[in-house]
Amino acid sequence: MSVITTSITNADREARYLNITELNAIQDYYATGNHRLQLASTLIENEREIIEKASLKFWEICPDTPSNSGNPVRRASCLRDQSWYIRLISYAVVVGDIEPLQEIGTVGVQEMYNSLEIPLANLVKAMSCLKDAALELFTLNDSLEVAPYFDYLIQNLIP
Repeated sequence: MSVITTSITNADREARYLNITELNAIQDYYATGNHRLQLASTLIENEREIIEKASLKFWEICPDTPSNSGNPVRRASCLRDQSWYIRLISYAVVVGDIEPLQEIGTVGVQEMYNSLEIPLANLVKAMSCLKDAALELFTLNDSLEVAPYFDYLIQNLIP
């Protein structure tokens, strides 16, 4: 949950007003909002470039994979999924929380890819390549803000 939702939920559960620490956290959240939007915009505006670089790197590492088998449907599905994950990570960056990844992106993912006979180890490598390609677009400090969302996603793909 975002800092706002968490603070309000906790205060309401305890039937109290927001305390100074919670108010400061909310103020900081708003103060960094424009920066989070800029980070998300960078991901969104460079989505195709990120996916292209990540896919090429992944196929160098794992040349024998369903997405690189010559089957255009599998290849398109792989690229579509990478785009989907960039979108989810941009949501998480905007809200400053992993909740979009938890709620939308990781529930049932292992089962889905297993049912499609996509090796999870390959998927983890593909997401690592996606992370590397995305982080190349950011300064070191900005990378430190964005990387944990990729890391959360990757950790939830590991069987």
